[in-house]
Amino acid sequence: MAEQQENNQGVNIEIDEQIAEGTYSNLAIINHSPSEFVVDFINIMPGNPKGKVKSRIILTPQHAKRLVGALSDNIRKFEKEHGEIKDQEKQTVPMNFGPTGQA
Repeated sequence: MAEQQENNQGVNIEIDEQIAEGTYSNLAIINHSPSEFVVDFINIMPGNPKGKVKSRIILTPQHAKRLVGALSDNIRKFEKEHGEIKDQEKQTVPMNFGPTGQA
């Protein structure tokens, strides 16, 4: 059974049960071309050198910029309510991971 949500502009958005469950990701890799941004969401487990792309989202540059703004706004609100989010570990990601974006 699908859920329906209404966003701030009054647009009716439907989400099916499988998508509504969400997918865990602890790493994101971003590539871009002149016409799109490609965001790969990855699940990589400690001690295992191989991760798996769980979802790939392709955005126009305009939508990517709007996403950054929305994330920044939500992070500010979260930190105001819950305190500063501390970046506890720095991960190094091989630069040759995945394809490079080209249109």
